[in-house]
Amino acid sequence: MNIKTIKKRIVLTGGPGGGKTTALDLIRREFEGQIATVPEAATMIFSGGIARSTVNNVLKTQQTAIYHLQKHLEDIQRATFPNSIILCDRGSLDGLAYWPGSNDDYFQTMKTSLEEEFARYDAVIFFETAAKSGESIKSNNPIRNESEQAAVALDDKLQEVWSQHPNFNLVNSAESFIKKVMFGINTVEDVIASYK
Repeated sequence: MNIKTIKKRIVLTGGPGGGKTTALDLIRREFEGQIATVPEAATMIFSGGIARSTVNNVLKTQQTAIYHLQKHLEDIQRATFPNSIILCDRGSLDGLAYWPGSNDDYFQTMKTSLEEEFARYDAVIFFETAAKSGESIKSNNPIRNESEQAAVALDDKLQEVWSQHPNFNLVNSAESFIKKVMFGINTVEDVIASYK
């Protein structure tokens, strides 16, 4: 499949504790029948028995697996739901924030480029971590183990990468959660309208 034909994909991303996973579920319900969601690849891997690591070569192997799983999950949903918006819980470039080497090293390892990955997605909705406005990011997700400081650092790295996308939409951490969800819904509506 030509990369230019792989469209109608939206990335919902941001630092840990931004509310994106909950928002994604609410947006999916709002557009039932028009949206297919892609679960977070990292959560699938780390909840499936693979332990998080701080060893660089293990981190690189884990992020390589997450990258490929992310893309395969997106492609499965595209093939299964060819006429739906594909709403992704994180995207193929999120691994850059966790990669222990340079960005160039990441792209060489994955055999891709920033431009090629951006071309996969119509829009990016970025939910800033609540830690940026001094709120707790504690949750019931046993996979999330970042401190507030780590969440802010990851958020900064992710925002640096994704803000270069031509249709980047930032939802600040100070916004109410309802406003965040409504912003997400409006962005999805805009993407749907662009295909009519």
